[in-house]
Amino acid sequence: MTTSQLIKDQKPGAARREGHPGIALTVIAACQLMVVLDATIVNIALPHIQDALKFSTTDLTWVVSAYTLTFGGLLLLGGRAGDILGRRRVFTAGILLFTFASLLGGLAQEPWQLLAARVLQGVGGAIASPTSLALITTTFPEGPERNRAFGVFAAVSAGGGAIGLLAGGMLTEWLDWRWVLFVNVPIGILIAVLTPLYISESERHTGRFDIAGALTSTAGMASLVYGFIRAADEGWRDSLAIGSFGAAVVLLLAFAFIETRAKEPITPLRMFADRNRSGTYVIMLSLAAAMFGMFFYIVLFVQNVLGYTPIEAGLAFLPVTVVIALGAGLSQRFLPVFGPKPFMIIGSALSVIGLFWQTLISSDSSYAGGVLGPMLVFGFGMGLNFVTLTITAVSGVAQHEAGAASGLLNATQQVGGSLGLSILTTVFGSASKDEAEKQLPQFMADATPEQKAEFAKTHELPAPWGHEVLTQGISTGFVAAASMAVLALATAWFVIRVRKSDLEALAGTAGPGIG
Repeated sequence: MTTSQLIKDQKPGAARREGHPGIALTVIAACQLMVVLDATIVNIALPHIQDALKFSTTDLTWVVSAYTLTFGGLLLLGGRAGDILGRRRVFTAGILLFTFASLLGGLAQEPWQLLAARVLQGVGGAIASPTSLALITTTFPEGPERNRAFGVFAAVSAGGGAIGLLAGGMLTEWLDWRWVLFVNVPIGILIAVLTPLYISESERHTGRFDIAGALTSTAGMASLVYGFIRAADEGWRDSLAIGSFGAAVVLLLAFAFIETRAKEPITPLRMFADRNRSGTYVIMLSLAAAMFGMFFYIVLFVQNVLGYTPIEAGLAFLPVTVVIALGAGLSQRFLPVFGPKPFMIIGSALSVIGLFWQTLISSDSSYAGGVLGPMLVFGFGMGLNFVTLTITAVSGVAQHEAGAASGLLNATQQVGGSLGLSILTTVFGSASKDEAEKQLPQFMADATPEQKAEFAKTHELPAPWGHEVLTQGISTGFVAAASMAVLALATAWFVIRVRKSDLEALAGTAGPGIG
């Protein structure tokens, strides 16, 4: 039989080279790895991005938030698009958009250009990531083969953050910060080329897009985040900050109204009716809020104060990913024995301890005492919570709604991270301004003429005065982060009521998280 006959006999949408599950899984996992690590690969490059494009420290947070807000806000819409339009088609479109946005970001010459590219990356990631997970169910038959594929997907999702930190360090130090974005281009093109060869199209389902719900929720959260960041720069009386908070309230109320009227809402509000599920969303939002802010400011500390190179900074965070994995493995092993509540309480309590420990950070702190110790405690607590929260989120949910429940948890993580980072930035901005005013007289008394001339240009205090300003802002910001973790602990203690018996029906139903 000729090649043309083989193609003619194939079903519409079938992979042109069927029978290669290993390559298909590699393509799907590569997409997930690219999307997940892009949330961290940029972090190590932040000081270099700040210098190159002249971001202020508060505005620099948008390099992270522009991606996570759009990614989290549109995540559920991306999954719905795959169901309605065909998962392979949507997967490919998401990858191509993500790749194009990465190219634009690497070429950015102005701050707004980079932020626009990060927004587009978030949109592309929101389209591709949930679809990649769904493609596993259509590519691999139910049973051991599909379970192994889910295991690979989960491992990539868990390890992507660590790989991103190390890869970001190497690319920034050996090449340039722009390569943390350029690296996605050849990978994305390769994935887009291989997808139709090895992955078949899924069956399309009828349904509706809740565009209004997705846009109002994302715009509402973006307005809220902007309000906090604007207040950090201009103060709480700034009219634009007040207007942003007002717009956020209106948009989020409109979102809630739309979801109660929509026939196929992007966020089924009935998911919040169960106290355990609502509690898991609050815990995830609170801990993600603390975690995103912690990583952002510790990256600045180890490079700007401790003087670490980008590679050293990437390596400095690897022990944290190890203890997160250990905590996740431990909770997964003993969850059937003790149930989820003890792990939520202990994990949240450890996160509180680690964050309060980090409030002691100063310009004289070492890596071992001021950074590593607190991060290990915090990381182990997060590890205990990750698997526990994912499983509890789908407890008691009908099988056909398990994806929506777990997807909402992942969206909460991304949006919560953006919100938390903006809140920490507000606290950081206020504390660092106060400290700068305290340091200024000593600087004027002791600085050299060259240092004074540079200060007149940049309005930023050089070291060692600038180190004092930065660390005071960071340590005060960690008080807010610790307060967020306290909220997670209180929710775990007083709200969660799930029992071991409630989890028995979940054997094999809780798939891995998206990011």
